[in-house]
Amino acid sequence: MSGPDLPRPHEPMSTEAVLARWPTAAWKREVFDGVLYFYGEFDERDVTTAERTYPGRRALINRANDLEVHPAGSGVPQSVLDLTGAEREAHARDTIAEPRDDLSRGD
Repeated sequence: MSGPDLPRPHEPMSTEAVLARWPTAAWKREVFDGVLYFYGEFDERDVTTAERTYPGRRALINRANDLEVHPAGSGVPQSVLDLTGAEREAHARDTIAEPRDDLSRGD
């Protein structure tokens, strides 16, 4: 998103940053086949923030400049905008089949 950088982790949040940066400035949010999808005008600063916010997940900016946060996995995630119908179904099945470590540990 255009606007100021988010403060460093040890610095206080500014009003300007809250109103101008992800995730509070996202116009709309959805979940597509296990992928968190944030509509807006994002850049690489937001990818870094999303990956810090959702540890173990993989974030990307798609061709529409929206932010996607994908489940954990290996390799570079593929945008949900680029998936065919069959690929979406396979992606959804894989997402559902992933074990949830936090539940298995009793956390």
